[in-house]
Amino acid sequence: MRGRMLVFEFKLKVSSVQKKLIKDAIRTAQFIRNSCLRYWMDSRKEDKINRFALNKYTKILADNPNFPWAKKLNSMARQAAAERTWFAISRFFDNCKKGVKGKKGYPRFKKNSRSVEYKTTGWSLSKDRKYLTMTDKFGIGRMRLIGSRDLHFYEQKSIKRVRLIKRADGIYAQFCIDVERNENTESTGSGIGIDLGLNHFYTDSNGKKLDNPRFLRKSLKLLKKRQKQVSKKKKGSANRRKAINRLARTHLKVSRQRKDFVVKTARTLCTSNDVIVLENLNVRGLVKNHNLALSISDASWSIFREWLEYFGRIFNREIIAVDPKFTSQDCSNCGQRIQKSLSTRTHQCSCGTVLCRDHNAAINILAKGTGGQSETTPLYGVNASGQMTLWLMDENLDAKVAG
Repeated sequence: MRGRMLVFEFKLKVSSVQKKLIKDAIRTAQFIRNSCLRYWMDSRKEDKINRFALNKYTKILADNPNFPWAKKLNSMARQAAAERTWFAISRFFDNCKKGVKGKKGYPRFKKNSRSVEYKTTGWSLSKDRKYLTMTDKFGIGRMRLIGSRDLHFYEQKSIKRVRLIKRADGIYAQFCIDVERNENTESTGSGIGIDLGLNHFYTDSNGKKLDNPRFLRKSLKLLKKRQKQVSKKKKGSANRRKAINRLARTHLKVSRQRKDFVVKTARTLCTSNDVIVLENLNVRGLVKNHNLALSISDASWSIFREWLEYFGRIFNREIIAVDPKFTSQDCSNCGQRIQKSLSTRTHQCSCGTVLCRDHNAAINILAKGTGGQSETTPLYGVNASGQMTLWLMDENLDAKVAG
């Protein structure tokens, strides 16, 4: 099975001047994105606005003498900012057409962007692939790449996007490489059902349980301490900025711990099973329960599902989502429905079946996925545009602690 678009990330060694120039480029990309959104809002009732019209509008912004900074940004970087606007618009319309319940995700203006994206121009790599040079009019210049990935295996023309990302612990560069990814896809002859939970991260249909690492719970004491330090500092002071950065670094560490855990878990499942069946959970609706919201968010179910979809495509595995309704109530042996409260953790049936509640549910999930195809939803590892969306997760990592 082949997967396209690898994303390699490097930390950049930058000077204080370069760091300021990168922030200026990010703010300019944010200005382009917000201006395109305003243009769409003002014109969509009169004219038919599509992504090509937004791309043309970026040229008008660059030529406007009132916005001299817009022309400093590379033309393809301006187009990439417009494409982000169009992605938000098209997602909103798709949700409307699908009849998604609740909010449809109407496009909103960005207030605190974290990245700027270049396409195939505006940057260059050194021959030894150890330095990245930005060539647009911001004058960012040459920066050293720090990381373990080797770009020598890929031609420069196969690098379709370069993103500069500002995080709490420095500036990073992401290289999006258009390449066929081939992985060993030998059949394992096994399928598995997964019941996601809070006491355990998941329980599978074989009875195996994986502990929930609870990274956020373990860091709550330190996070509260860091937040208290921020609140004690004077607004606008250098000490407050330092305290905010310490808090943001702690959030960043938790985010990276979660991602590392779910990536390794998803890959292990996809390499050891041909078919993986899981619940089609409405996580957005579940977190509305304020008693469980923190635990559900800490479990990272949505991120896990995205990576499971991705590795499913890479390893040519079938990933199926099923309706979770009654999977915990029905007996996996005889099918009898036995009502249970959430506090009841053992399934006991008159047919003599005694199982852990989650184990029973996992068996039912597997049966739904491999038997009743009408109730299943096949999943895929990339979005409609053919690109992974996971890189966007770091976009607003520390935005909530910026004030």
